[in-house]
Amino acid sequence: MFNIVLVHPQIPQNTGSIGRMCVNANCALHIVKPTMFEISDKTVKRAGLDYWHLLDVHVYENLEEFLKIHANKVERFFFATTKTKKPYFKASFQAGDFLFFGGESTGLPMELMQLKWDNAITIPMGKNGRSLNQATSAGIILYDAIRQNFSTFEMV
Repeated sequence: MFNIVLVHPQIPQNTGSIGRMCVNANCALHIVKPTMFEISDKTVKRAGLDYWHLLDVHVYENLEEFLKIHANKVERFFFATTKTKKPYFKASFQAGDFLFFGGESTGLPMELMQLKWDNAITIPMGKNGRSLNQATSAGIILYDAIRQNFSTFEMV
């Protein structure tokens, strides 16, 4: 239904949790290297539990490779960032959209977000916080996208 894109993820447990969520939400997971861990790392698979073999996962050596393959879909790229004031719930998501999340300590590269800056979105937070956990952020935004498109969501 949707595509979750992790650009340079750093924490294997987050990637595993997001993979598990993708299986349960009928989404594909795209992982853009470099990562701070091996995709086969036991901590990734432990967090993904017994779902990992069911995951529609695509791994790219770098951002250039990802963009070359998906260049015709830039209009439907959405970038989760703290560098915008546009809340995620103001975005209009469609099935097939790509929801991007950056590395836990680095965020998304600005040059990537500038491909479609109008689709940079944020999760509102109180003044004492800098950011949310990557897996939590992915869940918040993905499930709002599903809410917006619930009539086409296939439940078991």
